[in-house]
Amino acid sequence: MTSYLLEKAWVDGAVRDTVRVEIEDGVFTSVEVDATRTATPLRGLTLPGFANTHSHAFHRALRGRTQRGSGTFWTWREQMYAAAARLDPDTCFELARATYAEMLAAGYTSVCEFHYVHHQPDGTPYDDPNALGHALVAAAETTGIRLTLVDTCYLAGGIGEPLAGPQRRFADRDADAWAERVAAIRHDDVGGAIHSVRAVPREAMPTLVAATEGKPLHAHVSEQPAENEACLAAYGLTPVELLAEAGALGPRTTAVHATHLTQADISLLAETGTGVSLCPTTERDLGDGIGPARALADAGVPITIGSDSQAVVDPFEELRAWEMDERLASITRGRFAAADLLARTAGRIAVGEPGDLVTLDLTTPRTAGTGADEHTAVFAATAADVTHVVASGRVVFDGDHARIGRALAAAVGRLWS
Repeated sequence: MTSYLLEKAWVDGAVRDTVRVEIEDGVFTSVEVDATRTATPLRGLTLPGFANTHSHAFHRALRGRTQRGSGTFWTWREQMYAAAARLDPDTCFELARATYAEMLAAGYTSVCEFHYVHHQPDGTPYDDPNALGHALVAAAETTGIRLTLVDTCYLAGGIGEPLAGPQRRFADRDADAWAERVAAIRHDDVGGAIHSVRAVPREAMPTLVAATEGKPLHAHVSEQPAENEACLAAYGLTPVELLAEAGALGPRTTAVHATHLTQADISLLAETGTGVSLCPTTERDLGDGIGPARALADAGVPITIGSDSQAVVDPFEELRAWEMDERLASITRGRFAAADLLARTAGRIAVGEPGDLVTLDLTTPRTAGTGADEHTAVFAATAADVTHVVASGRVVFDGDHARIGRALAAAVGRLWS
């Protein structure tokens, strides 16, 4: 059993003083506000850990490279393919380990890894067909982040188009072969994904839905107008409508991005209990557009955040971007309260919940004098202000951001060497 005395902590929707917590077997067993008993002190503002619901770990190697010059999502994709072509199990492990360590140091204590690079560059499986997936699992176990491996089905180069170039690495023979490979992954928390309506044909979707019954199911949805146009031209349906037809929507499903939705799409997501993972720092980096966050929330759609392309790994910046983008789109301030944003994206410091703690320094140039409450976290703090992180009761970050930087430099340098 481990115990901490938190100077200030976000508990039950508000910041409380002098909170004593006990963690045993990875979960909180005691949470005491205005505590008088002593324990290991954590000074600053402590929050529950954040959930990162959409990640491509190897994209971390693109930061600072794809931002040069101009272009669109589609030109960025070619640069991403170049990085994907260089991956092997060793570089995948090293890069994921460093990226997951960066996530932990930023305050993410769990991650859904949307994993779509599966095979050798020519499309031939490795001796272990899940070698790259197992590299991701090992990286998560080494760093201490909780991983949901969302293994992604990718069968076509576009609607009605053959696979080409690096895409061959992504694809299994067909949906049944994908399901057979995924069933052999050695990890306790494995889900599946329909990469997109571009990459998974209509007739294959029901197989994926059946193979992931009772497990998480994710899909990139309506990230680009061109995706919607192609889907409507091919099927007479929007991507959301196509997924609904396949039975892919529901409480276990997360639609990623969901940037360009119709009102009917929003209603379908709400009626089925489907969640949405917003990735605003990636969406702004790629020029995707501003998603309808307020409309989704008003309809009752659960919303979470993801770091996606790793252009930024910082849950505080994701929340800030979520609200600030809404302000730009609506010309109105205060579209989401800070407490609401935290409640949607972070865990809970409560008995029975995962023993995750993220502590912010309240004396940095960014946080000093900000009031030491939820507004500090959402509108002032950055990942650089995190001093201590506990995940499932284990200390996974001790405040040494420079160490994380050195590991990232080595991993990214190795991929591009």
